[in-house]
Amino acid sequence: METGLGLFGVKKWMAGGVCRSKARLDGKTVLITGGNTGIGKETAVDLARRGARVILACRDMDRANKAAEDVKKRSGNDNVIVKMLDLASLQSVREMAKDILASEERLDVLINNAGIMSCPQWKTEDGFEMQFGVNHLGHFLLTNCLLDLLKKSAPSRIVNVSSLAHERGQIYFDDINQEKDYKPRKSYAQSKLANVLFTRELAKKLQGTGVTTYSLHPGVIRTELGRHFWPTIPLWRRVVFTPLIYLIKTPTEGAQTTIYCAVEESLKDESGLYYSDCAPKTAAPQALDDEAAKKLWDLSASMVGLA
Repeated sequence: METGLGLFGVKKWMAGGVCRSKARLDGKTVLITGGNTGIGKETAVDLARRGARVILACRDMDRANKAAEDVKKRSGNDNVIVKMLDLASLQSVREMAKDILASEERLDVLINNAGIMSCPQWKTEDGFEMQFGVNHLGHFLLTNCLLDLLKKSAPSRIVNVSSLAHERGQIYFDDINQEKDYKPRKSYAQSKLANVLFTRELAKKLQGTGVTTYSLHPGVIRTELGRHFWPTIPLWRRVVFTPLIYLIKTPTEGAQTTIYCAVEESLKDESGLYYSDCAPKTAAPQALDDEAAKKLWDLSASMVGLA
């Protein structure tokens, strides 16, 4: 009995913070990348319940359409649509952004949620290392393409889903595509650090526009994101950790900080900060480096053709 209560207590602690805001989003539009699964889908359900028009930007349209129907059913809001977006293709990013600018009158919240974790040494359509290309460069380009619409819709928000893994990361400016020494986890950590640095530099560039930015760690969650990571763990560790899967966050629990950054009223005058468990946290020292943030911005702009 005591063991059961102890595990329940650990589970409750692992679940983390909960977004308590009752803010409504009637008349507002939200775009979520990777909104067809995991925390992206749970974020979509919550924001749709608040009355938002929700756009799911996804690569797999069959799964996206099924997810949209589920979001409609669970939220009671039929104003949910899907758009084709492959973040591993700069052309796809530009085409979807062009579509959004032509079809949407406003964009109040952009949630850069989609990601890939610890995959083999794959390349994007444009030749970039896959994790850096999808997790950072694709979202960097998408955000910049949609900035005018976000400014027009101000006050508006940009939410970048990062990870605690940023603490182990560094930006390899001399080998940004990890061609000299590719290690999946090292590359993932670089991409998640890039999310935090991007948020920080973006906040500076958007001062006075009414557009605010946030980066966050959603927690350790049971989602498809770890599908490439799990097989790389030694068998003995998998045996040890498998019973502990019950203790990590569900997608609903993992979505709470994303939702918090998207709707919490007290954050309207905050920008560029890092959050975890629905509270501001201090990011790793390398994520607070303004010189690195500026250097990364300039490099990213050049890589995606904005410079």
